[in-house]
Amino acid sequence: MTATTTAPMATAPPQTAGKPASRLRDWATRGPLLPALIFMIVVTQLPFVATLVISFFDWNSLYPDARSFAGLANYQQVLTDPDLRRSVWTTVLLTVTVVLASLVLGLGLALLLDRRFRGRGIVRTLLIAPFLVVPVAAALLWKHVLFNPEYGLFNGLLHYVGGPQPDWISDTPLLAVEASLIWQWTPFMMLILLAGLQSRDHQQIEAARVDGASDWQIFRHLTLPHLRRYLELGALLGSIYIVQNFDAVFTITSGGLGTANLPYTVYQTFYQAHENGLASAAGVLVVIGSIIIATFALRVVSSLFREEASRA
Repeated sequence: MTATTTAPMATAPPQTAGKPASRLRDWATRGPLLPALIFMIVVTQLPFVATLVISFFDWNSLYPDARSFAGLANYQQVLTDPDLRRSVWTTVLLTVTVVLASLVLGLGLALLLDRRFRGRGIVRTLLIAPFLVVPVAAALLWKHVLFNPEYGLFNGLLHYVGGPQPDWISDTPLLAVEASLIWQWTPFMMLILLAGLQSRDHQQIEAARVDGASDWQIFRHLTLPHLRRYLELGALLGSIYIVQNFDAVFTITSGGLGTANLPYTVYQTFYQAHENGLASAAGVLVVIGSIIIATFALRVVSSLFREEASRA
């Protein structure tokens, strides 16, 4: 017998030659994005860091030499001051009312536009138009063209039918602000829900019709569950923007008559009371609330993408 010995196999050295080229290629891909990233950090993050630092100081711009470190006193005052707490409640009430009303109206319009009828393209364009109007211009339109007690459209129609002539802004100030925002944000909700309606499984709906299901049953058991994610997305995105809304409150009521929300209170505290620290603390709380809502919105968006990918 002859013993055969096999030489151990030589292990190949790790492939490291391609790593520098790969890294260089990655940086070449990311390089064009760096100026935009730096610009975003300078424009958004650095001012927020400065606001966060100022929020810990007792700082009145009329008395710059009396500036002192206050710790969490500004945040405590924001959460305990009656006027500021009232503005927080007004912000919550305004946001909930506008979002819910916009979702209901947007759902009705989306269901209408999901049907085929003559002139649907023109109707869709006209319904989207309010969302494209500049917010300040929309608020001025409602204040002077619709709500004005002397020459406004609403009182003109009431005068034509012999009705009363109310002063809409003085009698129902918060409702006047809400109506302006609902008019502007309903098209946004309509677009989101219309996209959801057009992504339904039409074969499933046709099968339900063949089985004798009514329109209400199809809407309740098929359409509404399918639109749940889109309703959540519309509510979260609308809440992010309406929580930060300043234009309608400032233009229509100037924050009076119990309509001052938190963004307007921040403006008033900073520009009229000159309390930089207190205004910064209130602004930081608005940002934190917006980030919390945005986190849920991103989760909903990612779940929608996962559902669409699983269908594909």
